Amino acid sequence: MPKTSARLLALLSLLQARRDWPGTLLAERLAVSPRTVRRDVDRLRELGYPIAAVKGPDGGYRLGAGAELPPLLFDDDQAVAVTVALRLAATAGAGIEEAAVRALNTIRQVLPARLRHRVDALRITAVGDAATPAVDPDVLVAIGAAVHAREVLRFDYGPTGDPGEAIAPRRVEPHHLVTRDGRWYLIGWDPDRDDWRVFRADRIGLRTPNGPRFTPRDLPGGDVAAFVTGRFRGSDTPGWPCRGEVVLRRPAADVSPFVHDGLVEALGPDRCRLITGSWSWIALAAAIGRFDTDFEIVGPPELRAASATLARRHAAAAQG
Repeated sequence: MPKTSARLLALLSLLQARRDWPGTLLAERLAVSPRTVRRDVDRLRELGYPIAAVKGPDGGYRLGAGAELPPLLFDDDQAVAVTVALRLAATAGAGIEEAAVRALNTIRQVLPARLRHRVDALRITAVGDAATPAVDPDVLVAIGAAVHAREVLRFDYGPTGDPGEAIAPRRVEPHHLVTRDGRWYLIGWDPDRDDWRVFRADRIGLRTPNGPRFTPRDLPGGDVAAFVTGRFRGSDTPGWPCRGEVVLRRPAADVSPFVHDGLVEALGPDRCRLITGSWSWIALAAAIGRFDTDFEIVGPPELRAASATLARRHAAAAQG
């Protein structure tokens, strides 16, 4: 590759890496004079790259967004990152699986052999509910646009997202679009119910146009991930609504792999303390029983009562 062409590619890569570049710093990174940088910038402009001059004591350059898409340049790590992202997109349930596969094949064809071998060695398998419905990508884009524009969303919400099968029309101030366990959800404030709600995106049938603009509210707790996790646990507060402590007659090493957000403390070679939670006391008592061992309840009283209730039910079921 001619030296000038190699330098142009290096310059383009630098311009893509950050918003503004002082001319003197570019010259230093490329080991050329500022005059050479100016000439190379002019060559890139001729190729269609919108590079603007930045005013300032040292002057500088900024790569902007153009009306047309000129050739893109990825370094090795960026190329691998893009292909990995496309492989994940092909399993995301966002209705873009086919487009992601086509985009991946397009990029793969122009990758150098050393990178093609790296991405071909990567295999990603989605494990979960194969019947999980895909979401129309246009719906996701429209929801994301409403979140950004702070516009009220109007939609029918039903079993399939089909307006003809809708349970009831809804009016929501959209706050976030999130994914959890292979599904897409909309978090928003429902003014008709005066509360926050979480909606499955595959059940949303959008109505047009959107409603008026609104002033965003603060999400309870301020953390989107914690809020969604709490809602699925049955509480808006961090952590499980029901937490208890027991001593299990099993080694801590046997218990720890099956406790996601609980605490396991070794009390000896064959005993450990477990502090964990669930969405109800009965569910917590049942979860503790799955360790298939004797245990002692440290507390609270609600866990003791739930364990007694569960024991009576199991005894009655065993007697037929």
